[in-house]
Amino acid sequence: MRRLAVRGAAGDAGEVAAPAADSTDCARGRHPSPRRLIDLCAIWDPGVFLPAVGWKRASGFARRRLNEAETLNSVREAQLELLEAARPRGPGSRERGPVLRMARQQQPPPWVHAAFLLCLLSLSGAIEIPMDPSIQNELSQPPTITKQSVKDHIVDPRDNILIECEAKGNPAPSFHWTRNSRFFNIAKDPRVSMRRRSGTLVIDFRSGGRPEEYEGEYQCFARNKFGTALSNRIRLQVSKSPLWPKENLDPVVVQEGAPLTLQCNPPPGLPSPVIFWMSSSMEPITQDKRVSQGHNGDLYFSNVMLQDMQTDYSCNARFHFTHTIQQKNAFTLKVLTNNPYNDSSLRNHPDIYSARGVAERTPSFMYPQGTASSQMVLRGMDLVLECIASGVPTPDIAWYKKGGDLPSDKAKFENFNKALRITNVSEEDSGEYFCLASNKMGSIRHTISVRVKAAPYWLDEPKNLILAPGEDGRLVCRANGNPKPTVQWMVNGEPLQSAPPNPNREVAGDTIIFRDTQISSRAVYQCNTSNEHGYLLANAFVSVLDVPPRMLSPRNQLIRVILYNRTRLDCPFFGSPIPTLRWFKNGQGSNLDGGNYHVYENGSLEIKMIRKEDQGIYTCVATNILGKAENQVRLEVKDPTRIYRMPEDQVAKRGTTVQLECRVKHDPSLKLTVSWLKDDEPLYIGNRMKKEDDSLTIFGVAERDQGSYTCVASTELDQDLAKAYLTVLADQATPTNRLAALPKGRPDRPRDLELTDLAERSVRLTWIPGDDNNSPITDYVVQFEEDQFQPGVWHDHSKFPGSVNSAVLQLSPYVNYQFRVIAINEVGSSHPSLPSERYRTSGAPPESNPADVKGEGTRKNNMEITWTPMNATSAFGPNLRYIVKWRRRETRETWNNVTVWGSRYVVGQTPVYVPYEIRVQAENDFGKGPEPDTVIGYSGEDYPRAAPTDVKIRVLNSTAISLQWNRVYPDTVQGQLREYRAYYWRESSLLKNLWVSQKRQQASFPGDRPRGVVSRLFPYSNYKLEMVVVNGRGDGPRSETKEFTTPEGVPSAPRRFRVRQPNLETINLEWDHPEHPNGILIGYTLKYVAFNGTKLGKQIVENFSPNQTKFTMQRADPVSRYRFTLSARTQVGSGEAATEESPAPPNEATPTAAPDRQSIWNVTVLPNSKWANITWKHNFGPGTDFVVEYIDSNHTKKTVPVKAQTQPIQLTDLYPGMTYTLRVYSRDNEGISSTVITFMTSTAYTNNQADIATQGWFIGLMCAIALLVLILLIVCFIKRSRGGKYPVREKKDVPLGPEDPKEEDGSFDYSDEDNKPLQGSQTSLDGTIKQQESDDSLVDYGEGGEGQFNEDGSFIGQYTVKKDKEETEGNESSEATSPVNAIYSLA
Repeated sequence: MRRLAVRGAAGDAGEVAAPAADSTDCARGRHPSPRRLIDLCAIWDPGVFLPAVGWKRASGFARRRLNEAETLNSVREAQLELLEAARPRGPGSRERGPVLRMARQQQPPPWVHAAFLLCLLSLSGAIEIPMDPSIQNELSQPPTITKQSVKDHIVDPRDNILIECEAKGNPAPSFHWTRNSRFFNIAKDPRVSMRRRSGTLVIDFRSGGRPEEYEGEYQCFARNKFGTALSNRIRLQVSKSPLWPKENLDPVVVQEGAPLTLQCNPPPGLPSPVIFWMSSSMEPITQDKRVSQGHNGDLYFSNVMLQDMQTDYSCNARFHFTHTIQQKNAFTLKVLTNNPYNDSSLRNHPDIYSARGVAERTPSFMYPQGTASSQMVLRGMDLVLECIASGVPTPDIAWYKKGGDLPSDKAKFENFNKALRITNVSEEDSGEYFCLASNKMGSIRHTISVRVKAAPYWLDEPKNLILAPGEDGRLVCRANGNPKPTVQWMVNGEPLQSAPPNPNREVAGDTIIFRDTQISSRAVYQCNTSNEHGYLLANAFVSVLDVPPRMLSPRNQLIRVILYNRTRLDCPFFGSPIPTLRWFKNGQGSNLDGGNYHVYENGSLEIKMIRKEDQGIYTCVATNILGKAENQVRLEVKDPTRIYRMPEDQVAKRGTTVQLECRVKHDPSLKLTVSWLKDDEPLYIGNRMKKEDDSLTIFGVAERDQGSYTCVASTELDQDLAKAYLTVLADQATPTNRLAALPKGRPDRPRDLELTDLAERSVRLTWIPGDDNNSPITDYVVQFEEDQFQPGVWHDHSKFPGSVNSAVLQLSPYVNYQFRVIAINEVGSSHPSLPSERYRTSGAPPESNPADVKGEGTRKNNMEITWTPMNATSAFGPNLRYIVKWRRRETRETWNNVTVWGSRYVVGQTPVYVPYEIRVQAENDFGKGPEPDTVIGYSGEDYPRAAPTDVKIRVLNSTAISLQWNRVYPDTVQGQLREYRAYYWRESSLLKNLWVSQKRQQASFPGDRPRGVVSRLFPYSNYKLEMVVVNGRGDGPRSETKEFTTPEGVPSAPRRFRVRQPNLETINLEWDHPEHPNGILIGYTLKYVAFNGTKLGKQIVENFSPNQTKFTMQRADPVSRYRFTLSARTQVGSGEAATEESPAPPNEATPTAAPDRQSIWNVTVLPNSKWANITWKHNFGPGTDFVVEYIDSNHTKKTVPVKAQTQPIQLTDLYPGMTYTLRVYSRDNEGISSTVITFMTSTAYTNNQADIATQGWFIGLMCAIALLVLILLIVCFIKRSRGGKYPVREKKDVPLGPEDPKEEDGSFDYSDEDNKPLQGSQTSLDGTIKQQESDDSLVDYGEGGEGQFNEDGSFIGQYTVKKDKEETEGNESSEATSPVNAIYSLA
């Protein structure tokens, strides 16, 4: 009987083994090959297959050989054992699983047959074809679509139409198209052609034609003799940019403060145009929180102000494909107001609405309407929610999501917080969102219910399936969507139901199963999954290949590698069925895998650590049932490059000669290159330097030569580095103390290490000290390295005083030691000495056991035993392993044991959370370690099965409750009881219309306890509560939901408590309601007291109603300041208070006597609106510098340096009405400073300024101007009275036309046209000229009554001058430059 084995793609290999070998292997209960796909040893005498658990599939070829199994000698054994198989391979590889043991004569139950058949049907593998062009061109392949146009294909009507469709296959596919599900005959239409060697359609309109005639749904078919592939259904549409409807817009009249919506209603283009608003003079409309454009293109005014009519408003639509801009006729606003004066100084007024007499209004929604709406969005798209509100003052918009938080990683606010955009929407983004519009008059909210639907999206897209003859496979087409999409299968473009029957094919919903595929099974299958929101179409071909193995890499490669390095030998290959691969060395018959060798999934052979004996010729052999192929790789092992005499740190005087040594040992067959670096940069070898093979000499050392020098010894395979530091000393006088003048340096390395007194557990190490370089050696550190567990890694062994050069070292058994010594002085450490010779101690049983032994469950039915592995010096012998023992605690069952080479072992099938006794004992080839200690571990925990019962709640106060419950029984905990936990959430507030967060909170009560207290609750609220018990696995079931209500409490502090002092007579107080009323507010209590320094006046108490949020106090004392304390009250009492103080008046500090020490005092400030004079007193000496530091209310700090004599100092960059803090300090010592004083500049026009209207010079000037105006009016009247009527015919050379206005006497009225108002303008309320809609508008100049603009802002075509009714036909049109230049860029 032949054995079939299949390996993974591009580099895996296989074999065909002789029956004799199979029989022998089966008899021994092991696999003949670690890479075998199907182990035919697992066949019973009656011919029933018993596959190992975890195998992926059995090929059809193997199933056809089942009857041959009776010829195997191995089935005569009484019991079969399948050992654990090799690791998983790549595509087409198979895993081996646990052993199945069955008696030979026992008849298997029916479920075994069913399970085996299910195993065969559920397994599918595929062969990956390598990218090698020679293989790609040789193998037959059904068509595959490689490029196609998008499903919604919008084209520019000015260009030729291109519908892409490209495909690959062997032989090359041919193409044809359908249009609107009917065959599209390209040959009959001279405008349509198909690109060569492609299916791309080109529709040419250079010779005429309308693109709209070709709109429709197109689909491309790519076909060769092995099948037909389909493109998506491509919907072709021609871009449209229709003209704006012609309309005459009357001026919009609106009351100041009222809301307004200017509707855009753009023409429906394809795709939809981009909307933006500008004035007729092409200036962008400034948008802010009050005025903004909505998502629908309309322009919204939350409240109209008088300045809004200083411009007009035109909606513009930009069309992407045609690069044109359509402009709508402009809206003109007429704002009715109670205050016709548009005083620009009021724009920065803190309360511009009250200053202009506009009544304040609560917010109301302009868009969307009502209190609730709904919105549907597709998964993966952007969700845009919009709320635009009116009100005075302009409302603020805030966004929330009910029952949760906004997704911070995807949510962003747009359009001044009026729009919420959530990108890449998913199902968890559905729910209820609401926007809250609020101003100081109140708030409203609008709830938007968001439903997330989904067009189909792939969960498992069908992939091309390449199989060998007789193999099984499957195509899976699994998609999701909302609603759930339907799946339709097609083959070669035809519905599967109408295709010829195929006995080897079975359709099971979203899966097609292929059994025992043959060459005739090749075809292209299409999966179309769709719902009401879209569709997905995928092509996947089934190709059956029968290819003998072939090698893909160059033959007889040479690989050179450095000794003790890791290397990989590659052997890429291909075949169908997938071959198996074996590696051999020097023609030997044993396969290389395991130990120092590791074979990867792609067939590469890794040698973990190269040794000299690994050199040779390696052969890889790929085999399948059709033949075999082989390749050879020659491996050469080279000695490493090492610097055995390194450069040393040196100290040299300037002008001397320095030599840095660098002696290298390398493989003589490799070319050696020695280079030098200075300060990690390549060293330039100048005239003063000489580079030799083993040294670098520097003549006439200069100070610039100081630095680090690195010797780099490299070959084409490796390199080694060594670094030294050169210190250059400058010339100096000969010191009197010679020893004190000598520079100190790190000691030289010890040398000549020698091992003597060799014993079983000790050795004597002797060394010769190096030069101490003028600093005595204080210590020696002895290090060791072993070559078994961590080769090349040095560890500290012991430390000895600097006075010794010989020491006895205590050693561990079975360690191959190598030693080195490092000398230490006060400057630093020397370089390590050269290593000593190696000394291996004899082995012994371990003297200790691993530490940190634990037993913990990772699942509910297991226990993981872990420990800290022992290191090399405690192993004491080869093959260190651990004997793990366990048994249930307090039982008489015997110990279970297993031998483990790692540091963990998992015990399976354990009861839930039971204690175990655990022991871990070390063992090597020389024996076992001491008896280990017993450790108690526990198996895995499961979720608790019971909830706390009889939960009782007692309200302690407005913010806390007491809980009491019955504890659960210990056997229901199923683990270690960590805590009882209460989940509670605020269901609602007893105050109407107060939104509350229903976010769940928790309170933990550690340990097994029956009561607890939950605090930090909100007063005057309805709560719900549930209890659970918690163990290490998690929460148990929840108890019955309990409800409770917290009583009224005291409110939180009033928000935004503000104290303003507009003048010296009054103080204004304003505040907002508390954030948490915690009950029904019954009023506010204000307490204030006057203070002047340390003197306090009598406290005054004021009580206000709950609706009052303002208070104006008349000052009784213009000098003192006031401290205000404000709190809100409920029936329970007063809540937390907010405290503020009135601003300090601009007066000078209280004079004090001059102090004894240096100081600054009596700082005086005399402020005006934009400047202030500063003086102070001090007791510093003449010429002392000072600094005046002042900080405004925006926390902007400025300083002015001054001299002591220059007083007063004038600060000239102040702002009117701004509060400042000021101090003066010494420039030399900032710690000497005056006290900080506060002052406020006066407003730009203060009450105490003289009224300009009462000034004599002003009255005189006005009288002179009035007199001049009167004289001019008299002159104009006289000139006008001389006009009258005069005969025109005498003045003219041509007769009057019939259109001339004339009188009976042949003359007409002459009037001064300059005195008339401009046509098309009107006088606004503030007396300015306001432009009306022009008769000569831009629209009148375009064709069709519409103004179109190019991308750069110029008109399309030309616009002509309007003709009067009686004009002759000879008038010519004129060209003009568009006034919308650059409007496209502004959009």
